[in-house]
Amino acid sequence: MDRQQLADFLRRRRADLRPEDVGIAVGARRRVTGLRRGEVADLAGMSPDYYTRLEQGRGPQPSEQMLGALARALRLTADERDHLYRISGRNAPGRPPLDTHVAPQLQRVLDCLDHTPALVLSSLAETLVQNRLAATLFGNCTRFTGLARSGIYRWFTDPAERAVYPDAHHPRQSRAHVASLRLAYGLAGTDSRAGHLVRALGKESDEFRQLWRHHEVATRFDDHKTLLHPEVGAMELDCQALLTEDQSQTLLVLSAPPRSEAAEKLALLRVLGHEQFAARSPEV
Repeated sequence: MDRQQLADFLRRRRADLRPEDVGIAVGARRRVTGLRRGEVADLAGMSPDYYTRLEQGRGPQPSEQMLGALARALRLTADERDHLYRISGRNAPGRPPLDTHVAPQLQRVLDCLDHTPALVLSSLAETLVQNRLAATLFGNCTRFTGLARSGIYRWFTDPAERAVYPDAHHPRQSRAHVASLRLAYGLAGTDSRAGHLVRALGKESDEFRQLWRHHEVATRFDDHKTLLHPEVGAMELDCQALLTEDQSQTLLVLSAPPRSEAAEKLALLRVLGHEQFAARSPEV
């Protein structure tokens, strides 16, 4: 690990960003043009002291998970992310067709979305990043590890994953998950993470095995969803999907018509979400 290179790289990338690049409102009395250390720490989900030590060349070797969070916070390109890993003494992640580094163009759009739920998904339905309102609606979906990172895997193996959808909508959602996994599997091949997921689900879920035999193939996102939340109940939401050019990642945006009941419920969830996040202490 080259602590001085890491410190210099972090300082320069932080200085290159502007608050508006990451969705931070600019106050009239702001003296710095780039981001503050505390702002980067908040974006990466780490304590300000930990990040400060990294910039001062006296921090511990960051874990791969922490480096991934820094790459997202600093809006690094894939090449910059790989450089960050190498100077930190870690192997840079491979770049298979199913890359989990958030596409910068999707991250920029997500940064502008504060008043409606939005999240970036990989082609395996892994939540790569989500805004606060999406976390309030779906829970923190970035916390999972292993196969459970995939929302498709959780859908067929964890009953709690289905609680956000009405029972009557479960069959349609199951078909959509299998169809999108079939597409990812066809693109990436049998030896890929998609192939591993298919084999695991084939062993664990009768429903998955039956649907897999139908050979449905599609990137599917319903343009209208009914979602359930324990605090505010059912919400009728519109759903829009923005895909990267290679279709490896999707920005999913949920919204409600102005002055509708669902819009009022989303406004209430924004309040609940801010209270939940304010109550959390910074983590390292």
